[in-house]
Amino acid sequence: MSSVPVAVVTGSNKGIGLAIVQALCKQFQGDVYLTARDPGRGQEVVAKLQGEGLRVLFHQLDIDDLQSIRALRDFLKEKYGGLNVLINNAGIAFKVHDTTPFAIQAEVTLKTNFFGTRNVCTELLPLVKPYGKVVNVSSMVSSSALRGCSQELQQKFRSDVITEDELVELMNKFVEDVKKGVHDKEGWPNTAYGVSKIGVTVLSRIQARMLNEKRKGDHILLNACCPGWVRTDMAGPKATKSPEEGAETPVYLALLPSGADGPHGQFVSDKTVRTW
Repeated sequence: MSSVPVAVVTGSNKGIGLAIVQALCKQFQGDVYLTARDPGRGQEVVAKLQGEGLRVLFHQLDIDDLQSIRALRDFLKEKYGGLNVLINNAGIAFKVHDTTPFAIQAEVTLKTNFFGTRNVCTELLPLVKPYGKVVNVSSMVSSSALRGCSQELQQKFRSDVITEDELVELMNKFVEDVKKGVHDKEGWPNTAYGVSKIGVTVLSRIQARMLNEKRKGDHILLNACCPGWVRTDMAGPKATKSPEEGAETPVYLALLPSGADGPHGQFVSDKTVRTW
């Protein structure tokens, strides 16, 4: 079993995820895994990075597929006895003018961005070693979507005692309300991406609380962050930040010094804790 520290970045064959991998290769003292759904695409990028002199490794991961997540879990457990840094970057967004019915957009977006991310956390969080770092890539859209929710929903999403089960119930309710055509009436905003990222931010707050309760002595720091509006396939060419600039906050959180006691359970953008 290797005693080398290990970092894993989900959805990292392009965009912000790739920029995060590149930065970690230069700054993280250990093995860095680029992951992608499509092994061909992932390995192609890894070969390119290796050609540039970066030490990077590949593992297949499709966060929509529980078997794929568990295969990665078993690999990490066997080879490294756990992991040190987990960056949950994988996510999807429909384009603004996409004509896919909103009900399908809601179901597909939440399946990956919320439920997929949650499954990765369920399987991999128990493997995170003492002084490990977990970064869930959310979005500023989660804040604007939160403001677009009814007061009742806002209260629930800002609660310091909401449970993971209650959050899952709310995320499922959004999808069902959209399918029934009543999401406006039920107090939801008109953005599936925004609601999925509310889920990621709130999940991060819950997970940090659980770590405090169950693994206080392990000094694991877990946060949600917004990389900013970044020029990627997802956000388009007009966005204000380069992928490298988008990677800065996730990488900063992933490499917090082992003596740091925070941020933890926060929503961070531009390396600054934001009010949720």
